[in-house]
Amino acid sequence: MIDLFPDPSQARRRKLVVENIGLLLSGRLEQPILDADTIVAVGGTITAVGKRADCDVEDADIVVDARGTTVCPGLVDGHTHPTLGEHSPRTDNHSWILHCLHGGTTTMISAGEVHVAGRPTDRVGVKALAIAAQRSFAAARPSGVKMIAGAPLLEEGLLEEDFRELAEAGVELVGEVGIGSVADVETARTMVGWARANGMRCLTHTGGPSIPGSRLMTAEEILAIDPDVIGHINGGHTAFAHSEIRCLCEGCSRAIEIVHNGNAFAALYALRTAAEMGQLERIVLGTDAPSGAGVPALGMLRLVAMLSSFGELPAEQVFCFATGNTARVHGLAQGIVAPDRPADLVVMDRAQGTAGRTLLDSVALGDLPGIGMVLIDGVPVLRPSRNTPPATTLPEARRRPG
Repeated sequence: MIDLFPDPSQARRRKLVVENIGLLLSGRLEQPILDADTIVAVGGTITAVGKRADCDVEDADIVVDARGTTVCPGLVDGHTHPTLGEHSPRTDNHSWILHCLHGGTTTMISAGEVHVAGRPTDRVGVKALAIAAQRSFAAARPSGVKMIAGAPLLEEGLLEEDFRELAEAGVELVGEVGIGSVADVETARTMVGWARANGMRCLTHTGGPSIPGSRLMTAEEILAIDPDVIGHINGGHTAFAHSEIRCLCEGCSRAIEIVHNGNAFAALYALRTAAEMGQLERIVLGTDAPSGAGVPALGMLRLVAMLSSFGELPAEQVFCFATGNTARVHGLAQGIVAPDRPADLVVMDRAQGTAGRTLLDSVALGDLPGIGMVLIDGVPVLRPSRNTPPATTLPEARRRPG
C-alpha cells in the first residue's frame, strides 16, 4: 500500500494531477483512446482531461508521474458473490477483495450473497440480509474497493411491497434469478417487473446448475423473464449450447455478461455473435467469484487478454467491456475517464519480457499488463501490484510538503 496521506479522508479533499501519460484509455467504445496526457481531479472527482498545457496543474497535493505508461479507468467486476467483509466461506478465501484490487479492480457488483452460511429464504430474512450487506459495504469499503452489494435472491412468498421496501432502503440489485426457490417463470417475471418498477436491476443465472438450489433455465425462459443482464452467458460453470447463446443474443437487447469462471469457448462464441450483430456495447464482464473455482485475483485482466487475443479485437475496445460498458449498464459514474467522473484509475505498462511492443500489443497477444499503481477517488491505494507481472516502467508519486 502507498500512504501519501496519514488520513485517506484528508486526501479525498485535495487535488490530484496525473501527468506524463503515454496512453490514456477512456472506457468508452466510441472513443477508447483519448488524445491527452494529463488528468486533474479535485476531491476525488475528475475536473480536467487533456494536454498538460491546457490543464490547471498548479498547487497539486498529489502528483503522479505516469512516466509514459498507460492509464485506464479502474476495472468494474460486474459479477461477484460477497458475503460480509473479505471472507468467503465457499472456499475459505480471505482478503480476496484486496487481491483483486491488485489486479486493477476498483468496483465490484454483487450478483447475490449466495454463500452466506445459513442464508435466509423467508421474506424477513431475505430483506434483512440484503439491507445488511448493502449497509455494511457502503459503510466500510474493503481495501477501498467500491462494492455494490445487497442483491436478494427471488424466494417464494416475496411480495411487491418487499421490493419497494428494499429499494427505499437503498438496495439496487436482484441476485441471480434461478438460484432462489422461485422456479416458475411467470412468477420470476412478475417479481423482476416489481423490482424494475422500483428502480432495481436484475440478472439471471445462465447455464447449468452451479450450486445446490440453482437450476437450468432454457434460453426461452430467460427471454421471458427479461432480465437487465444475461448473467454469465458463458456459464457458471457449464454453458448453454451455442444455438441457445445465439438465441439469447438475438432475442433481446439486454446486456450480455461474460465471466472468467465460465466456459471460455462459449465466451468467445458470445463475443463473436455480438460483434457480428454490431452490438459490442452490450458486452459486460465479471469474474463470478468467489465460487467453487476460488478467486482469480487477476480474473478481469485475464478475461480482457483472452477476449482480445482469441477474439481478435483491439485491446482498447475490450478494456471498455471491463470498465465503461459494465458501469453504464449498472448506472455507475465510474468506469469512464472524463470530467465529473470519479478518479478511479489504473496506471499500467507492458509486462517485462512480453513480446508485445506496446501495452496494447502485449494484451492482444494474450499477456497481462503490469500494474504500477491503482487510485480510488483520486487517492493512490497501492503501488505496485504484487500479483501482476512486473511492469516495464513504474509511475512515481509525490505529495506537496506540509
